[in-house]
Amino acid sequence: MTGLFLTLEGGDGSGKSTQSALLTEWLVARGETVVHAREPGGTELGLELREIILHRRGYMAPRAEALLYAADRAHNIATVVRPALARGEVVIQDRYLDSSVAYQGAGRVLSMAEVRELSLWATEGLLPHLTVLLDLDPALGRERLDASRTRYDRLEAEAAVFHERVRAAYLELAAAEPERFLVLDAALPVDELQQRIRDRVSALIATLTA
Repeated sequence: MTGLFLTLEGGDGSGKSTQSALLTEWLVARGETVVHAREPGGTELGLELREIILHRRGYMAPRAEALLYAADRAHNIATVVRPALARGEVVIQDRYLDSSVAYQGAGRVLSMAEVRELSLWATEGLLPHLTVLLDLDPALGRERLDASRTRYDRLEAEAAVFHERVRAAYLELAAAEPERFLVLDAALPVDELQQRIRDRVSALIATLTA
């Protein structure tokens, strides 16, 4: 099989890490080699950028934030994702360019189109084969985070209206690219969500190996 690039998107607290772990377990059992990636922070350089982007207190200009995410993304794709895909492996990534379009574009009230173009330039146009969007009411996501939060996060700390803009942007992106997105209600049981993801990934693998 040629390389397979899968991304998980959604608001904070939507369950991306849980679904990623379950999907990995299933793919490995099928004999696939799986590489985990994340943004920001999927590389050594990315970890340094993650500290600045997410955990630095104080004001950060929205365009500066968008550029830092793009820098992390460019390095991650060049050094982790593309090499894994070239080896025919499966890359499962927590967040990708759709996060920037939703959080920095809509959330920070920048141009969604400009933020998307910045990311496409940074990654030389690489798009996932499948993007799973775990859609969740931001209020429920905040409840989940409040129960598990261990550290200050600049984006998680934003007001409810910010997260509502992010959710609306995600749904807009998914509606524009229905062939790439799988939109799921993240309030559903974990096992049910995972089965729907596996069904879609199975069909995608069958198509790629046909």
